[in-house]
Amino acid sequence: MGVPAFFRWLSRKYPSIIVNCIEEKAKECNGVKVPIDTSKPNPNEVEFDNLYLDMNGIIHPCTHPEDKPAPKNEDEMMVAIFEYIDRIFNIVRPRRLLYMAIDGVVSAPRAKMNQQRSRRFRASKEGMEAAEEKQKIRQEILAKGGFLPPEEVKERFDSNCITPGTEFMDNLAKCLRYYIAERLNSDPGWKNLTVILSDASAPGEGEHKIMDYIRRQRAQPNHDPNTHHCLCGADADLIMLGLATHEPNFTIIREEFKPNKPKPCALCNQMGHEVKDCQGLPREKQGKHDQFADTMPVSEQEFIFIRLCVLREYLERELTMASLPFTFDFERSVDDWVFMCFFVGNDFLPHLPSLEIREGAIDRLVNIYKNVVHKTGGYLTESGFVNLQRVQMIMLAVGEVEDSIFKKRKDDDDNFKRRQKEKRKRLKRDQPSFIPGGQFSPQALGNRSSPQAISNPRQAAFEMRMHQNSTTAASPNTSLTPDGSPSLGGGIKRKCEDSDSEPEPEDNIRLWETGWKQRYYKNKFDVDASDEKFRRKVVQSYVEGLCWVLRYYYQGCASWNWYYPFHYAPFASDFEGIADMPSDFEKGSKPFKPLEQLMGVFPAASGNFLPPTWRKLMTDPESSIIDFYPEDFAIDLNGKKYAWQGVALLPFVDERRLRAALEEVYPDLTPEESRRNSLGGDVLFVGKHHPLCDFIVEQYRSKSTEAVDIPPELCHGIQGKLTLNDNAVLPDQVVESPVPMLKDLTQNSAVSISFKDPQFAEDFVFKATVLPGAKKPAPVLKPGDWEKTNNDGRPWRPQLGFNRDRKPVHLDQSAFRTLGHSVGRERAMPGMYPSAVPLAAYGSPYARPLMGSQQQIPKLLPNLRPQESWRGPTPLFQQTPQRTAGAAPLLAWNRMVPSPNQFQAAQYQGLGPMAYPQRPEERLDRGRQVGEKGPTSASLPLPWLCPAGSAGCH
Repeated sequence: MGVPAFFRWLSRKYPSIIVNCIEEKAKECNGVKVPIDTSKPNPNEVEFDNLYLDMNGIIHPCTHPEDKPAPKNEDEMMVAIFEYIDRIFNIVRPRRLLYMAIDGVVSAPRAKMNQQRSRRFRASKEGMEAAEEKQKIRQEILAKGGFLPPEEVKERFDSNCITPGTEFMDNLAKCLRYYIAERLNSDPGWKNLTVILSDASAPGEGEHKIMDYIRRQRAQPNHDPNTHHCLCGADADLIMLGLATHEPNFTIIREEFKPNKPKPCALCNQMGHEVKDCQGLPREKQGKHDQFADTMPVSEQEFIFIRLCVLREYLERELTMASLPFTFDFERSVDDWVFMCFFVGNDFLPHLPSLEIREGAIDRLVNIYKNVVHKTGGYLTESGFVNLQRVQMIMLAVGEVEDSIFKKRKDDDDNFKRRQKEKRKRLKRDQPSFIPGGQFSPQALGNRSSPQAISNPRQAAFEMRMHQNSTTAASPNTSLTPDGSPSLGGGIKRKCEDSDSEPEPEDNIRLWETGWKQRYYKNKFDVDASDEKFRRKVVQSYVEGLCWVLRYYYQGCASWNWYYPFHYAPFASDFEGIADMPSDFEKGSKPFKPLEQLMGVFPAASGNFLPPTWRKLMTDPESSIIDFYPEDFAIDLNGKKYAWQGVALLPFVDERRLRAALEEVYPDLTPEESRRNSLGGDVLFVGKHHPLCDFIVEQYRSKSTEAVDIPPELCHGIQGKLTLNDNAVLPDQVVESPVPMLKDLTQNSAVSISFKDPQFAEDFVFKATVLPGAKKPAPVLKPGDWEKTNNDGRPWRPQLGFNRDRKPVHLDQSAFRTLGHSVGRERAMPGMYPSAVPLAAYGSPYARPLMGSQQQIPKLLPNLRPQESWRGPTPLFQQTPQRTAGAAPLLAWNRMVPSPNQFQAAQYQGLGPMAYPQRPEERLDRGRQVGEKGPTSASLPLPWLCPAGSAGCH
């Protein structure tokens, strides 16, 4: 769900919910990669039972990454997805269940399809505009004589293919079935694991298919109430969904967001500027041998845990209210908090104009809620059903302060613009009048490339003086005559583009001025604010949306046909008289089929993913639904600054017209297209060591077509129905690889079968409460944690792993000196020994030969550092000291010859390529300092890495 800034606000307000993941890295021995044994205990010191993967959050970054080169073809994309899943599995290490859910034919085709339609039309439009702008700038640069590398001719990957019903998604399902079978056969961590794959043919959004599975399993008598769940995904609504389960042990894992990652220019492939600022300059040499040429800086993405049990601790303190006229129930107050978060944004409804997360909207709602709840007589929600009379009291209280909210927003915006203008003026004033270029150009601190040799310095200095004189003579405020000499007539008028002001989008609403409601309805809805009947229609549709979304989160999809028929939301002050509004939904509705959904969400530019006759309906002027596919459309910024924040004004799809037009082209579908257009279900996989394996194999032997219940004692309490699968993975049968670069499974022992969740009556209500027998997790927050914050620049860092008593590892002075000797030049920083040879570098052609009196030190495994990266003489601490007159005292770390066992252990202590600065006085008076301290460090075989509190650490 798109809730901009929600996670940022949450992590700043409740910082202790974040935990940095500890990830065990694969090792290499003599060029052979040793796989990680995921059957061993979790290094994060917590054991998870179930891992759920919202696969669309994995598919998108693997197919079109933003921080590294994109895969060349579809096969590489599939391998990248496999590697990503392996990495998540290595961090989490589930012991019972792995559930993979891909977005299927979306729930509520009208509600969700409108949002998907907007995204795909916008992506297509932005892609075409970016290509046109790139080509235009390219022609301008070449016309001026600029230098640009030859344009690469490669097919652009259309991310719209990541939609149910396309060939890409069908191939992805085949690849994931192969991947699961391969891991069940080869990985010991998957030995007793139950794997469920819900691909794009199964209806529902990925995260809501996961929630539906959890709800239905919770309602079973054999469910373990203390199951530890871990959900992988980056959407903000996963936090609300996790809270809505009321499971005491629920954790979310997601990528750590790092903004402002550098990206190369799409024209010249150089870093430091965007396409619009490209000047077509040739690339400067980087490094002595230009070893950094044509490379994008790639850093492996790190992961974080979000502990919802800690968030519940925060909310319990914040939401607890005394002297209530009714019994306080923390679980009900959590449901009310989730409901109030819907007002600031979700996938199905636009947020109210007066509520913005960045302006503290959720805090304002909570404060109003705590002030008004004494009058309401109870909570706003119960198990996904809304009490509209109580909601009306909250919304009218927000409406009373709407006018002051809009005025404060305007004041804050003006103050921000004023500060930015002053900042630009200050930077312009402090900017040096002349910056040398070429070989004398300034270099950033910490630049790891070696400095270039100076060539012809006299000529370079002369050119610098001439350039500086010319720039001084022609100052910005001096006009020039046609012959180039300064004019006596005074300064010239500053051009518009040199102004400090930036173009602002026109705002016709002016919410901070009187009459804002009349202007809003006139501009956004084209009606007068006095039209009470229309305003009530808008409010009623919005209230229906609130009820539908909450029920969707707690009970499942209430209706497949409902949708909000407007682009904009009403005001909070309009929520008067909503207590009498109906909130029932049509029953028995059906979802769209995959190809029907493609016709509802795709622009004409993505029509190549559809059958030819279906595609023609998008482009033929005589088509009865041609108005659904505009080539261009307006984007209303709606008070925002950037186009991606605006509202795409697309026509809504008329479901009846669409189905009527498709009836004429349905006979043109091929058998393969008809198969892709059908609805599917979930598939369950187990390996030969799983207790359920023999039971499933027996079902295939009996060839029974009837659904059978899963024996819960054989599958960790999981219940559901099993039916035979036509394309099943069976033991002793070859599993063909859909990826040419991967081998077929010729000795398969895994088995798969169709799986269906336990079914309930249509009017069954899943209770939103903590299950009996659930143990409340031990409190994590301490009194000091309530004062911690990640806001206002205060120092705070997430803990590493789930054990807050973990003793951090740090270095003592001898370790800094040792690393100063053994760090290579390429990673060195000023003030170190950049020419030293590390322990693993002996035998390298760049190492000095050992003297006769020196002892050979055993070589470490080559995976610690590449041997070619080291340069320089033998470090002092590896030389046998020879006493002479006036010689420095014997160094502590040289008094004992290290044994091979010590160096063998060193490789497992994580000697990484970190560079540590060394103080000059420590280098000059090294012997004296060690002599004063005594031989404490001499007894440490690993002085550079020791736990806190151990000998040698301070």
